[in-house]
Amino acid sequence: MPAALMMDRDAVAAFLDEAFPQIHHGGPGPVVESVGPMTATMRLPYHERHLRPGGTISGPAMMALADVALYVAILSQIGPVALAVTTNLSFNFMRKPAQADLLAEARLLKLGRSLAVGEVLIRSSGRKDRSSDDLVCHATGTYAIPPK
Repeated sequence: MPAALMMDRDAVAAFLDEAFPQIHHGGPGPVVESVGPMTATMRLPYHERHLRPGGTISGPAMMALADVALYVAILSQIGPVALAVTTNLSFNFMRKPAQADLLAEARLLKLGRSLAVGEVLIRSSGRKDRSSDDLVCHATGTYAIPPK
């Protein structure tokens, strides 16, 4: 594990905006809330572009949120490596998300020279009829990190 973050929240957010300008096309995209040692927290604002029939945030939107949360956790540790790529993602959808923003908490379990492995816990933000600890999705993923 690197001793210090290579990119803070603002640097990672600016990198995402520059490298992936399409992320906000058609409405709000994921927002970097925070980064820390081997962690990142992302918010997906509730918006009609992310909805499925029934008015809840869709599975593909949650998949994208988990993917970018892991990417942000990795980049905060290794710096702006645009070609770090997803090699595996696995999802467990636990319950229907509320009609609210989603919060994704990513945690890296392993950060090596060529592979990173992590997990993401996604919860509805501000849900009043359930505990905020209720997961709507659990994801695990692996990223390939290109050689320097």
